[in-house]
Amino acid sequence: MKTTVDLPDDLMIEVKVAAARRRCTLRQFFEQALRREAHIGPPKPKKPRPFKWHTYPGGLAPGFDVANRERMYEWFARELGEK
Repeated sequence: MKTTVDLPDDLMIEVKVAAARRRCTLRQFFEQALRREAHIGPPKPKKPRPFKWHTYPGGLAPGFDVANRERMYEWFARELGEK
């Protein structure tokens, strides 16, 4: 969110110097200062949604061997008509 705040020039100069010393942007500096003053911690990281596996009955096609790459290629060529 963007907002406008009117600050005294001397304060803004001090803030810019302090941010430069910390090697952070003014945005980062103000965010940290406001959170510290308001006693608000950093935002909680979002938890990734659990991945749900979907399984279906059926199995592999006859003659399809996932353990042997050459046989897989042969099966693809035979079944898909590629030479």
